[in-house]
Amino acid sequence: MAARIPLERIRNIGISAHIDSGKTTLTERILFYTGRIHKIHEVRGKDGVGAKMDSMDLEREKGITIQSAATYAEWNGSKGQFEPHNVNIIDTPGHVDFTIEVERALRVLDGAILVLDSGKGVQSQSITVDKQMKRYHVPRIAFVNKMDNPGANYERVADMLKEKLGHHPVKLQVPMGAEQDFKGVIDAIIGKAYYFDGPDGDQIRVEDVPAEYADVTKSARERMIHDLADVDDILADKFLSEEPISDEELRAAIRRATLALKITPVMCGSAVRNKGVQLLLDAVLMFLPNPTDVKNEGHDQNNNEEKVVLDSDSNKPFVGLAFKLQQDKYGQLTYFRVYQGKVSSGDTIYNISNEMRKVRVPRMFRMHAEDREEIAVAEAGDIVAFYGVEASSGETFTDGKVKITLTSMHVPAAVISLAVAPKDRSTEVNFSKALNRFTKEDPTFRVHQDEESQQTIISGMGELHLDIYMERMKREYNCEVIAGKPQVAYRESITRRAEINYTHKKQTGGSGQYAKVVGWIEPLPADAVETYEFVDDITGGAIPREYIPSCDKGFKESVRKGNMIGFPIVGIRCGINDGAAHAVDSSEMAFKTAALMGFREAYDKANPTILEPIMKVEIDAPPEFQGSVVGQVNQRRGVILETIAGDTVNIVAEVPLNAMFGYSTDLRSATQGKGQYTMEFAKYAIVPKQEQDEMKKAYREKLAAEAKK
Repeated sequence: MAARIPLERIRNIGISAHIDSGKTTLTERILFYTGRIHKIHEVRGKDGVGAKMDSMDLEREKGITIQSAATYAEWNGSKGQFEPHNVNIIDTPGHVDFTIEVERALRVLDGAILVLDSGKGVQSQSITVDKQMKRYHVPRIAFVNKMDNPGANYERVADMLKEKLGHHPVKLQVPMGAEQDFKGVIDAIIGKAYYFDGPDGDQIRVEDVPAEYADVTKSARERMIHDLADVDDILADKFLSEEPISDEELRAAIRRATLALKITPVMCGSAVRNKGVQLLLDAVLMFLPNPTDVKNEGHDQNNNEEKVVLDSDSNKPFVGLAFKLQQDKYGQLTYFRVYQGKVSSGDTIYNISNEMRKVRVPRMFRMHAEDREEIAVAEAGDIVAFYGVEASSGETFTDGKVKITLTSMHVPAAVISLAVAPKDRSTEVNFSKALNRFTKEDPTFRVHQDEESQQTIISGMGELHLDIYMERMKREYNCEVIAGKPQVAYRESITRRAEINYTHKKQTGGSGQYAKVVGWIEPLPADAVETYEFVDDITGGAIPREYIPSCDKGFKESVRKGNMIGFPIVGIRCGINDGAAHAVDSSEMAFKTAALMGFREAYDKANPTILEPIMKVEIDAPPEFQGSVVGQVNQRRGVILETIAGDTVNIVAEVPLNAMFGYSTDLRSATQGKGQYTMEFAKYAIVPKQEQDEMKKAYREKLAAEAKK
């Protein structure tokens, strides 16, 4: 077996971007140049093979990435200037409906490449992906792709990083030409021009900078030094004392500032034209972190959840995170990131998140999309897959010597629900098998049984998300599904303060029930993070301390279901400041009931209102259809935020989710099939009064019909 590559020469990176920015195409080129594949296949290629990383039939048919795919490659530099490095890569979906795939990839990665379209720049999903990178403190390199496309503008995209994402962009390259004249790139650090010859761009020609780019290159290097001196003290000292700065010192400063998240290096190229990809790989080795550069923290269960730092050291006790599950024909694959220690086939490991359940590791693999290569040992810094290890996404495993849990992933709330049932009763077993598997694999896909109608309700991130799962049930489980009308995740809230004064008294032979609760409910401020807050303002023991949690429980139960349309109540603060108890008749149950009934009384006086999810919609269409696209958005109660005209017109709007059903069909017919859109959850907003009245009436009729039954 080959000697293990030291940790300093391992990179764990993800490739993320807005839909259609060229992520999968870029990954395909990386695999080709690193020798992992021997022929380039396009995402929507005519050869019927499709991109290596899009291994699902559905992905190949639709030309989109649905599941993140893991692979690894070896790279020793575009000119063999480095020692061989192992690069673990996760190609993530761009579509917001599969945002959990990006979330879980970024949770376990050390660095990332943010791919941007040279014509469109920072788009709505780029903003979402950037938020996720910031949440997990992931250093990134921005790659301005599609430099050969009409409207390509490297400078403008770099400026958008600053304006829209608040980055401190530092341009490392100068493009030679743009659009159809894009010839190659200049490395502004060393002042050399790179050309990518041959049909696959694998013959790299390095020449002196052409005369017409000499001044631009010189000023680009000066600008780079200036930008770095703003954030890096070591370089600032040299810059201020006007000492010459070597290429090595400049690269070291870029690395320091990138790892500290103070800058975003910006590079450019065209993945589909095979230009600039090798230099991006060089930059991954030079500027993105290795596992030892990243501070990973866990919580020690034996020590009051105290924070502990995990070392990327193979001799310490094993700690790993299961971040993704995948079912294939041989069984369940569980993807792991090893943070500390090592694990071998045959070892017994313990699931800390699930009451120290112990499991044996039968076999381990390094993944290359759907291909796998068996390995005997995985060490700190590795991303591997285990066969036959039962787990759920986000669970921590150790070797039993330590009880450390890692912080799990942020899971966004579902925005859309559908009632589903198998078309044929005989496929019910397959139907429940599919639902069990999908909920385990994808934390954003949720299933519950409606208590009243006994229907199975599936919830997710958007229409496409649920459509894909229904299609997968049909293909993978031979179970056709019929779906009811989509249900929007409405919420209820209040708009003004109301007082609570409720006495709960019940006297039935034996001990009675007595509790008096006085307090208030009021709306939370618009910028509040939580949706519910409890305030205890009791003084002088008006309510005994042991009953205060019962009041909180009563309020919590009340906010689960509002009485306007039966949806959860959000954005509310419940407080208690007085009350009374009885020495014999008071109990936890009595105070819980008093709080619940007092809340219901006050709720009607607090001017309740209904909230609906508003989606941020980004539409791309040919300019000649701009009028009809804008008209459609207005018809759907949409508010247009911005319109960017270019070769295609890009319209960003906020539209209620309830008005977005069936939009894809309408958009296609209005734009001769050329328009496309993406949408993501933006915020909750108040439903217009007329609609609220209709919704309340429908809810009352539904309750009356159920009561008759």
